[in-house]
Amino acid sequence: MSNVKELIGLEFEPYSMAVEKGKIKELALALGDDNPIYYDLEAAKKEGYDGIPIPPTFLQVIDLWGGLGAPEKVEKLKLNLVRVLHGQQSYEYLGDIVAGDVLFVTSKVVDAETKSGSTGTMDLITSENQYRNQRGELVAKTRSTLVHRH
Repeated sequence: MSNVKELIGLEFEPYSMAVEKGKIKELALALGDDNPIYYDLEAAKKEGYDGIPIPPTFLQVIDLWGGLGAPEKVEKLKLNLVRVLHGQQSYEYLGDIVAGDVLFVTSKVVDAETKSGSTGTMDLITSENQYRNQRGELVAKTRSTLVHRH
């Protein structure tokens, strides 16, 4: 990529996915989280949820199964996959997400820069996803930074 800043504003294909109770349970088990709110509707309701809530990193499941895979995203960004690292990830929750919700996701590049240092040159490309539920409510945002080493 000649000028990584040209990527800012690039939008990826929107996608959607239903939040499934079984996937919530699978992730909680994989994480070793035995909090009953992820397994039992009554426990979740006792804690004030309308349904079984998602664990904090569950949006990765939505992106993995509903969105572009890493090879497709890297190709769209015109990067070399073997030179890409996952730099950081942040989550901002604006509302509850529970089993039975359907999330509609939009994603775009919001920042891109090139940095040089003693270990070489790298591009830092940050994308933001916005997650709206079936009622059109913005319930979460994520930011993810890819590092492309030169």
